[in-house]
Amino acid sequence: MEYKDIIQELIKFRNDREWNQYHTLISLSRALNIEASEVEKIFLWKKNDNSLSSGDKENLKLELADVLIYCYYMCEKLQVEPNDIIQEKININKGRSWNFDK
Repeated sequence: MEYKDIIQELIKFRNDREWNQYHTLISLSRALNIEASEVEKIFLWKKNDNSLSSGDKENLKLELADVLIYCYYMCEKLQVEPNDIIQEKININKGRSWNFDK
């Protein structure tokens, strides 16, 4: 699916439930952080990626979807397209360098 189709479906979902009043940037930011912590929780006590069970991977997929949904809602509030701001950040990062030897 294209971004425009996904965001339209998300907006309809939100509006059908009258949740728009709760979808402020600050509230969406908090929800995003909670969902991101649920991604992290899947890795709790795991030694590496190979320690993930198939159930863990399925849960990870669904938690990532939750994270993306809140990101999409935030993009809608900011009136930006996710792929555009990702490209902008990629262009910025191309001019940066990192030292991982520390």
